[in-house]
Amino acid sequence: MPRAPRVLAGKRPRPLTALSLTLALVAAGFAAWAGEDWYAAAHDDRAAYAAQRDEALAAGEQAVQNLNTLDHRDLDRGLDLWESSTTGELREQLASGRERFAEQVKAAKTVTTARVLSGAVTELDDRAGRARVLVALRVTVKAPDGAKTEKDSRMLGELTRSKSRWRLSALGQAPVGGASAG
Repeated sequence: MPRAPRVLAGKRPRPLTALSLTLALVAAGFAAWAGEDWYAAAHDDRAAYAAQRDEALAAGEQAVQNLNTLDHRDLDRGLDLWESSTTGELREQLASGRERFAEQVKAAKTVTTARVLSGAVTELDDRAGRARVLVALRVTVKAPDGAKTEKDSRMLGELTRSKSRWRLSALGQAPVGGASAG
């Protein structure tokens, strides 16, 4: 009778080992691709630009809210906050009119608070350190007799980056409806 061929130990193909090796190579290839993709995304200029946009928006919203909030019982703190939120000509205007404005608010005895409803960066020049924001807010004025009035407002702000911090350099009402900005 003919003999069956002898299979030497260790020479027999093992499907589980081959499958494991194949899966390990595929996983290593995927890891390399994902790592390269992550590295490219992390070092992409668009990520840095998006971060600057988010910083400008947060600073713009906060500064607009600050400039629409003032309590006659703590004027110095409120007006100091106004000045620290601004830069350039706007800051100079606020500082030069501070005493006169403080007298008016003390006489009126009002408490004004603002709450940001939404905001958007409409323009960003990261290299020049300039941005523009549109901020919608609700301003509540409480009179001395306790009466409250609320008004929704849209403000256009210009921001300037100084010492790696965005500050408001101009502020005005946004046109409503079909009114042009000219």
